[in-house]
Amino acid sequence: MTNPLLDFSTLPAFSRIRPSHVEPAIDTLLKENRAKVNKLLQTVDQPDWYNFIEPLEELEDRLSRAWAPVSHLNAVVNSEDLREAYNQCLPKLSDYATEMGQNHALFKAYQAVENGAVDLNDAQRKLLENALRDFRLSGVDLPEKQKHRFGEIASRLSELGARFQENLLDATNAWSKQITNEEQLAGLPDSARDLARQTAQQRDREGWLLTLEYPSYMPVVTYADDRELRRELYEAFATRASDQGPDAGRFDNSAVMEEMLALRHEMAALLGYANYAELSLATKMARSTQEVMEFLNDLAGRARHQGEQELAELRSFAREQYGVDELQAWDMAYYSEKLRQQRYSISQEELKPWFPETRVIPGMFEVVGRVFGVQIRESDKNVDTWHPDVRFYEIHDQSGGLLGEFYFDLYARPNKRGGAWMADAVSRMKTRNRQQLPVAFMTCNFTPPVGGKPALLTHDEVQTLFHEFGHGLHHMLTQVDYPSISGISGVAWDAVELPSQFMENWCWEKQALKLISGHYETGAPLPDELHQRMLDARNFQSAMQLLRQLEFALFDFRIHLDYQPEKGGRIYEILQQVRQQVSVVMPPPWNRFAHGFSHIFGGGYAAGYYSYKWAEVLSADAFSLFEEEGVFNEEIGRAFRRNILEKGGSADAMELFKSFRGREPSIQALLRHSGIAE
Repeated sequence: MTNPLLDFSTLPAFSRIRPSHVEPAIDTLLKENRAKVNKLLQTVDQPDWYNFIEPLEELEDRLSRAWAPVSHLNAVVNSEDLREAYNQCLPKLSDYATEMGQNHALFKAYQAVENGAVDLNDAQRKLLENALRDFRLSGVDLPEKQKHRFGEIASRLSELGARFQENLLDATNAWSKQITNEEQLAGLPDSARDLARQTAQQRDREGWLLTLEYPSYMPVVTYADDRELRRELYEAFATRASDQGPDAGRFDNSAVMEEMLALRHEMAALLGYANYAELSLATKMARSTQEVMEFLNDLAGRARHQGEQELAELRSFAREQYGVDELQAWDMAYYSEKLRQQRYSISQEELKPWFPETRVIPGMFEVVGRVFGVQIRESDKNVDTWHPDVRFYEIHDQSGGLLGEFYFDLYARPNKRGGAWMADAVSRMKTRNRQQLPVAFMTCNFTPPVGGKPALLTHDEVQTLFHEFGHGLHHMLTQVDYPSISGISGVAWDAVELPSQFMENWCWEKQALKLISGHYETGAPLPDELHQRMLDARNFQSAMQLLRQLEFALFDFRIHLDYQPEKGGRIYEILQQVRQQVSVVMPPPWNRFAHGFSHIFGGGYAAGYYSYKWAEVLSADAFSLFEEEGVFNEEIGRAFRRNILEKGGSADAMELFKSFRGREPSIQALLRHSGIAE
């Protein structure tokens, strides 16, 4: 039987893919790619764009298309067999990437194309510029011994990142708490109780079952009156995959994290950088580590006083209204929600009936259609998926032409990685031999439909949906024909969040809310007075929230910037220093937040978590133009699509922003949107 991972004539046949297919498919493609690269180097005397670069782009795309469904399945339907097959391939893929990146003959051929080209367009030149940079960042100029060590490090880092994610997933899945006395659930909204009961039934348990999956965990720490229950879940969640808590040492990421930091530092040193933070910035907008630190410290300085005031208000409220003299970490969300309700008479739970999935998703598609001039509809194709809940959609231009497609997998379930993300399934490509449109995986972890009701989203979840769809639009609306610079590929990492954070703004606009909200029972529109309460509460504890994000960003940057081999990672020592500098809320000493910080240890944000705030400056400033001219201003929407979404990584991120906004970004819109007094 044909290996389904080697069939590129259609979308992945998920129902046919087995773990046993993975390694043979990857082995086959790696062998073919090596042979074809060598043949190109031997037979092409004068490499140019068409006889050399395009064939290489096609080779890399085939490998990406085979690996994309494997990586995705490992995240959304994880199993032991699939995990083993996935992990077997990681070092092979890493070794191949290093081998290609250190191939001096290949490097010289790219240089020859760049030097000899006279008729290349800007996108093609940017691809060559990026490629030559990446050769150097792969150690192409290193002596052989150092090249070999670089390859060992890259391979090991790939393995360690996967192990970090696995430990975190296993720790999350391993813990649950059965409740048989409903009084313990006092304060929890009906939707959270219904989910807990449904979870128990699905696992053949009595009563209610609480887990560390976010739709179960967050309502408990936000609403449960039982303080001990809140503490128990907080401790289990905050110590996942660590040396502390109920599963102490069982899935411990401590050694993984230490080894990753050491290897990253060694890799940076091999390439001539003082530390991994410097190496990280080689592909980002920020020009120096000093610029990043000044940016983060400046924001922290602006927010610190207001954050202290917000915490003082919360402490006073808890003491005067509830007799609580000392707030613990597991009390923060609970009493913050009580204060929010007292001050604004609004809660996330109160908003959920107004945001049924059946209204939010078509409404979001309508918003996107009006702003960017596209049409989105569910596909009538018989598309193979990995789970019955998954749906498949198409994006068309106004004349009906197909622009891209995407899968939607919205609900939390066991053996699915937490969080929300967009990933490439297929990248846009147009060469003399091949033509393909982009396809995206759109993944969230919302509460599934319960008790015959549609899935009801919190307003925070609506923002998450818009955020990830912004990434999807960046991938799917690209007009760049080469995978390595189309969509989000090749975009400076501290600009890649621009479209996603930009999209969140529509979740607050009255004209957009008319489209994305409506009571799930009556269809009644969101009342104006409720919308006003939402706006009034929008920046509730905004300084505390900003400081928490800055804590994450500074911690990430400093553990890479200040790493010293003789002292090791000093992970919690540095985290404590950062907290003393910027934080107003101090968690307990056994909190092991870093052990679950998958963005930097299991994802692509190492020494780059600052990108969220950096890009938020761009996104807030970009949206301010819509605030000035109208949120559904077609001309501005088309300009954003043309200058940002369609261009992908084909030009410098700052130049693209200036083409849209007419100037460099200003921080003022971010401060205004965040409610931070200047």
